[in-house]
Amino acid sequence: MTKKQKRVLVVDDDPMLREMLDTMLSSNGYTVDTAANGREALAKAEAGLFDHIISDIDMPEMDGLTLLQNLKDKKISASVIMLSGFSDMEHVKRAMKLGASDYLAKPLQSVDAILLTLDGVTEKESLRAENRRLRQEVNTEYSFANIVAKSKKMNAIFHTIAKIADYKTTVLVTGESGTGKELIAKAIHYNSSRKDGPLVSVNCGGIPETLLESELFGHVKGAFTDAYRSKKGLFEEADGGTLFLDEMGELPASLQVKILRALQEEEIRPLGDTTSIKVDVRIISATARNLREEVAQKRFREDLFYRVNVLTIEVPPLRERKEDIPLLVDHFIQKYNKRLNLKIKGVGPETLQRFMDYGWPGNVRELENVIERCMALADGNELLPNNLPPELLWASPSNEPPFEEGFSIKQNSIILEKRLIEKALAETAGNKTKAASLLEISLPTLFYKIKEYGVGQPEA
Repeated sequence: MTKKQKRVLVVDDDPMLREMLDTMLSSNGYTVDTAANGREALAKAEAGLFDHIISDIDMPEMDGLTLLQNLKDKKISASVIMLSGFSDMEHVKRAMKLGASDYLAKPLQSVDAILLTLDGVTEKESLRAENRRLRQEVNTEYSFANIVAKSKKMNAIFHTIAKIADYKTTVLVTGESGTGKELIAKAIHYNSSRKDGPLVSVNCGGIPETLLESELFGHVKGAFTDAYRSKKGLFEEADGGTLFLDEMGELPASLQVKILRALQEEEIRPLGDTTSIKVDVRIISATARNLREEVAQKRFREDLFYRVNVLTIEVPPLRERKEDIPLLVDHFIQKYNKRLNLKIKGVGPETLQRFMDYGWPGNVRELENVIERCMALADGNELLPNNLPPELLWASPSNEPPFEEGFSIKQNSIILEKRLIEKALAETAGNKTKAASLLEISLPTLFYKIKEYGVGQPEA
């Protein structure tokens, strides 16, 4: 939000001081409203959204300290700057303990002093917001390295993100449920010039239609039955940053029109308000639905589809990038070792083969859930097949039984090694150097095992 959009409420029982502050602040780009006492100010603060409240301490009906306490109790987010004479410093100290952001001494010395105080409070609020955002992200920096992948398809996505991150272009992220579409949105935001601004996410299918409009655009007090106080919408919360609209295909038709207008005009109008608010927001949307099909079926507006579909990133399902599975398995083991206070070292070869054979209809999310389940059930420091859910135990790329009858670990390990070598040789068209790399063994070891298992003859 630019300074021209900052809204200030001036509260003082002296009409000349109110008029002076109104004139000074208005001429410097602020939108100003005034109140003669704390009671009037509280009513205005509940009815409208203010960024700053400049309030005298000593006033009739409701003094500044009582006003400050009421604003705190009602969770009104505006920063409060107190006005006080030099003889009233005890009240100033109480005000600061109650949550006032700063104070100005009377008589007010200059316009510059007032503007500097407002700028300082704005900067402090921005730092607090940034700290809250960092805590919510649990100190995680979303970069390509944090999206665990080495497959060609995912590397192509990383290349696309690097190219488009700094542009305000709207991006549509598509893919099956559980593929990590929100991680892609975070990678775009945190690798862009907007990374210091907010990233605000909303699941369009997870909020009832009656509440979603207020959630997105905000409302003023009295806009509807339960609107006891004004509330900023997510578009305004995301000002200067990115708004991620997850499951956009779930948007009701009535809201599709309003979101289209917000994208075209770059402004929103809170419910019950008569004026619009300019917002600077980059939109990233995601859906598991086929939006072209939704447009053809008249369930999604064609003009909105073309507005959000300027650039599409399609996240492949896990079954189409199985080379990423071992990396993901290791990543989730490390994650849940910390969370569950365990010391699991890895997965056995049979367990890994099950992971590779399974189709993963729930994609990366399902893999993570399976790893957490296995780790909770594990008796030793390795994940074994008996820790797996039934659907993975039956997964096999062919109709042949995966193991020999009986319980010989030695015999079944030989069978699994032989199959992995055959699979690696088939994958590399017989190139043993590449096959050894895939198998993560040395070339001499591969030659030895080829000869031992009779898979083929070593090269001369």
